[in-house]
Amino acid sequence: MLTTILAAAAPHAENPYGLQAALREGGIIAQSVFGIMVIMLFFSLYILFTKLFEQQKIIAQARRVRASFWSAASLREGAAKLEKNSAYRQIVEDGLAAQEQHSRLTDPVEAHDWLHNSLARSEADILSQLKKGLSFLATVGSTAPFIGLFGTVIGIIRALVKIGSSGQASIDAVAGPVGEALIMTAVGLAVAVPAVLAFNWLQARNKKISEDLSAFSNDILGYLASNGAVRPAAAKGAPAKAAAATTTKG
Repeated sequence: MLTTILAAAAPHAENPYGLQAALREGGIIAQSVFGIMVIMLFFSLYILFTKLFEQQKIIAQARRVRASFWSAASLREGAAKLEKNSAYRQIVEDGLAAQEQHSRLTDPVEAHDWLHNSLARSEADILSQLKKGLSFLATVGSTAPFIGLFGTVIGIIRALVKIGSSGQASIDAVAGPVGEALIMTAVGLAVAVPAVLAFNWLQARNKKISEDLSAFSNDILGYLASNGAVRPAAAKGAPAKAAAATTTKG
């Protein structure tokens, strides 16, 4: 009984085939490969969470636009209801600015084309901000397995060198380098797979945001081109309902 307790309380011996042992045995190359992988993983997670935060803000802004924007009497009044740095407010303000600039053009340009290009430029600027960093995720997803493979090749070379120097392919001679090689492969995949999944997920969310921004931009274009006569179908009844409620109260 006492022997069992002492054995349990004694510190466990370090695993000779674990990660720390593999990094020590692999030397500067294995340590460098592992360090690069850790840096890649850190920045991949940082980009994932920051982009999710940015996307969620715009999705929340879209809900507020659908709830209250088109019930306003004018675009300026509706924009005032939105956050100062809202992507949707930026589109509205850029559209209003383009409308004012069109009257000052010396070279005749169709108002529709001028407004459409201005709104498209504003939308592209917003999407460009959302896409920043995604190229890094794509790069990590495509290069991390090969960086891990480099560590794997070095580990196999070390195993072959040990076999050649010892003259026998005993498991004791090759277990360490082969274990190091397999660990580098696993680390490369562990970094690459989350990066690829994050890239695809963020891209899909950006596509949905792009569709919402494009629809809103088209609604703004219709409003500006018709001097307010054309509004989204969901918002057409809003002023009438508000007027009916006011008449009822009176």
